[in-house]
Parts: sequence; structure tokens; C-alpha cells
Amino acid sequence: MAEQARPYAPIYPRVSAPEGLWSWFATVDHKDIGVLYILTSLVFFLIGGLEAVFMRLQLITPNARVLSPEAYNQFFTMHGTTMVFLVVMPTLVGFANYFVPLMIGARDMAFPRLNAMSYWLFVFGGIFLYFSFVAGGAPDGMWFMYVPQTLPPFTTTANPGPDYWAAALLVTAVGTIATSVNLIVTILAFRAPGLRISRLPLFVWTVLINSFLILWAFPTLAAAQVMLLLSRGLGANFFNVGAGGNVLLWEHLFWWLGHPEVYILILPVFGMISEVIPVFARKPIFGYTFIAASTVAIAFLALSVWAHHMFTSGLGLTLDTFFAGASMLIAIPTGVKVFNWVATMWRGAIRWTTSMLFAIGFIGEFIIGGLTGPMLATVPVNWQVHDSYFIVAHLHYVFYGGSVMGLFAGMYYWFPKMTGRMVSETLGKWHFWLTIVGLNLAFFPMHFLGLLGMPRHVYTYPDFPGLAELNFWSTIGALILAASVVVMVWNLVVSMRFGRPAGNDPWDAWTLEWATTSPPPPYNFATVPPVHSRRPLWDLKHPENPDRR
Repeated sequence: MAEQARPYAPIYPRVSAPEGLWSWFATVDHKDIGVLYILTSLVFFLIGGLEAVFMRLQLITPNARVLSPEAYNQFFTMHGTTMVFLVVMPTLVGFANYFVPLMIGARDMAFPRLNAMSYWLFVFGGIFLYFSFVAGGAPDGMWFMYVPQTLPPFTTTANPGPDYWAAALLVTAVGTIATSVNLIVTILAFRAPGLRISRLPLFVWTVLINSFLILWAFPTLAAAQVMLLLSRGLGANFFNVGAGGNVLLWEHLFWWLGHPEVYILILPVFGMISEVIPVFARKPIFGYTFIAASTVAIAFLALSVWAHHMFTSGLGLTLDTFFAGASMLIAIPTGVKVFNWVATMWRGAIRWTTSMLFAIGFIGEFIIGGLTGPMLATVPVNWQVHDSYFIVAHLHYVFYGGSVMGLFAGMYYWFPKMTGRMVSETLGKWHFWLTIVGLNLAFFPMHFLGLLGMPRHVYTYPDFPGLAELNFWSTIGALILAASVVVMVWNLVVSMRFGRPAGNDPWDAWTLEWATTSPPPPYNFATVPPVHSRRPLWDLKHPENPDRR
């Protein structure tokens, strides 16, 4: 018997909801929590970006004095920690919160109150981290907080920065783990009729695999934070070589999370790009099965490459060879995705919206960052450029050119659904081109700075040949990138208030979130549409030509 649309019975009894500003503090609606995640991450994005601007102004000329060495180290640490743990990851969690239930035809997340708790743990962790500035000193041990530099006698326990760093990330880690459990249960148990695993939207696929990756990696980070707090506060000897500890233990624990974190920050973005490109190319995604399978392969391989960050620590030839090979191998499933996206666009009827421009820009910039990945997986090259600005260039092409640009593509794609308004395409294109120019001008010269031998953790540098010119243009690029963010924020604020009404499905899209109103009602769907293929809205719009996959 064919599956029919059915009324969506509420999972929880309806009670009178708080109204006004208080409703945002008391809400358990997954859409509200998704919006809160995104807006809070945007605030941290502006703070982290301001820290980056000050750092680049300090480096615009040799021997500058914009920041003191102490302030530079604090800004360096806080910028890296903020962008990874308080910006990109929670933004992805916000989009997953908002759209996963909609895309699978669910009313809400499986555990709404746990979902709200996860958000408030993230907020508390972020505020607690930045409270360190007024509590005696922000953390200054870089975003990886290596020991023994963060332990006595290299630093004193009177400097509370490492304690705030460890405690704040421990709190946010608990919230992230809880969210991953919530997403897994929601996807596996609350799908609409007919929505088999093989029919899941690719964004949902990547969120599901990413959630399992978080469950595997993040408890190690939490354990490392506890060990650091015990070492600093109670004199534990986990990392004290003189007392039988192992200083490399911290590196293993941190990078067990730190390298999978790269993929945790990019896998859902791969899913976003896989939703955006088919809609604006007017073609089904090429190689759905290969994209889904390559996501699983990336997650599996991500757990076997952590020690390529430790080539210079003396692990030995056997381990160096294994981790070099694993690091190169992970380029294969990543390359499969790039091939599928390009094949989807090939001979498509492309609509050059801002979202599509960012999706195409993402592919180009991510390829640049990806090409330097196998270079860093080559042990002799890694030894040569380790801890230099070459690493900074690679990291920012992957994180900003990859994760952030992909997030911009998803933001412009789903903004009409979240607000009921269309964004300004003119301002959106200004945002895109300023981002492209600023990103490449800021980060491409850093490759050459690294090859010239400039370390990445120095607050100034001598006037050696080439360094001043490259740093000057890199700073100009950072300022252009900052201007692009101003344009983006202005566009979002103005469009939210004055943008033209979007309607339910302004892009003529194919997945279930576009089957309800914009923005969606609290119950998401009055009835759950039956799902017969990977493009359920296409089936509803074209009953004479259904796609039965």
C-alpha cells in the first residue's frame, strides 16, 4: 500500500509557552535554539575577528608596538580557541538543530530539554572563557595549550588563563557530546514515513556521521581538560616526566580530538554544499551513494591521522610512515566529493545566486587548502615548515576558505526559510567578492612567509628581506575580509527587516524543509508528506514523473 500523508501528532503535550524576551531563555523549540546558536556564534565571530585584526595590525610592519607580547599571545590563543570551539562548531550545530528535524519530517529534536541545556552550556563556556580577561589573565598558551609550558614552573598557578581555558572547553565539550547524542537519536528514530537511510538528504547524512565522530573524539578532549586542571590545581603528575608522567601524553590526547576536529568542522559543510549545488544547478546530485560513502570513509580515516601533527616530536620512522600514509589516503574520499560537485554543475542550468557563488568559491578555496594537506603529510616537508606561517596559511584556507565559506553558502540558502524574507543579492555579491579578495590576499602570502622561515607564534619580526612586504599585504587582506563581514551583517539586518517576502519555497527546492511555511510554525508540519525518493518535493510537484529512489 502506498504511504499516505498523516497528521503529525505532537510528541509532547502543548502547554502555554512564555512570551516576549523571556521566551528565548525558556524555549525548547529546536528552531529557536538553532537561531540562538547561530546568533551567539556570530557574536563570537565578530569578537574573534576583531582579535585577528589587532594581531595583523601588530604584524603590518617589522618591530611594531600595537600589542605587547603578552597581549599578542592572549589574542592569538583566544582567536584560535574562539573560532574553532565558539564559532564554526556551534554554528554548524545551530544549522543542524534548525534543519535536521525539518528535513526528516520530525516535530522536534528527540530530547528538547537536553537540546536547550546543550545550548546554555555552550553560552556559559564561552562567557567563562572570556571572563578570564577580567579575572587575572586570559590564556596565552595557544589554542592547543601544550604542556609543560602551561604547568609550573613554566607558568604559575597564579595565572588563571589555562584554568579558564580548560574549564570552559570542558563545559562546552559536555554540551557538544549531548547534542551529538540528540541528533543521532532524532535522525534514526524520528524520520517521516518512507524516509529510509538511503533517502536521507546529504546534509542530514553528514550531520549523522559527524555526530558519531564527535562521540568518538570529544570525550578525549574532556579527559585532557580534567587532567590539565588536576595537574595545575592539585599537582597531579600526568605530564611530569620527573614523576613518571609523559609530556607527549597531552599531545596525543589533544590531537586525538584536534585532527578529527578539522573534519568535524567541515563534514556538515560538505552536506550544505551538496544541498545548495543541485538546487541552483537544477540537476540531481551526481553520485549520491559515493558522497554518502565518502563521508563515512572520511570519518573513519579522521581517527587515524592525529599524529601527523607530531612528526617533529620524534615518534620514529614506523609511526611517521603510518600517519603520513593515512593522511594522504584521506584525500581520496575528499576528492570524490569535489568531483561529484563539479559533475553536478556540468551542463546544469546554473542560477548565480549568492549562495551558489559561495558554494563554487568554497570548492576553489578548499582545493587550495587541500593541496597543501598532502604536502604537510610528507614528513620532510612537515619538518621544514612545522610551526611556521605555512601552517597558518593551510589552516585558514581549510577553515575560512572551507568551513566558513560553506557556512555562508548555507546561510544565504536557508535565510528565506528561517526569516520569511529574501536577502539582498546585491549586498550578498559584494560580500562574496570582498571575501574572495580578502581571503586570498590575507592568507596566500603566508605560504611564502612560512617558506622564508617566519614562525607563527611571534608577536613581531626583524626587517629581513621579503617579510615586511608579505606581512603588509596580508594585513590589507585581513582588513578587506573584516569589511566583508560588515557587509554581511548589514545585509542580514536590513534583509530581516525590509527584505521582500520569500514564500514557502523561493528556490523551487526538493527537500522537506521547503514544504512548510517560512518561517516554520512551532509544530513544523500540519501533516507529514510521504517520502518516496530522495527528492520528495519534486515528487509532489511532478506526480506524473516521480523519482522513486
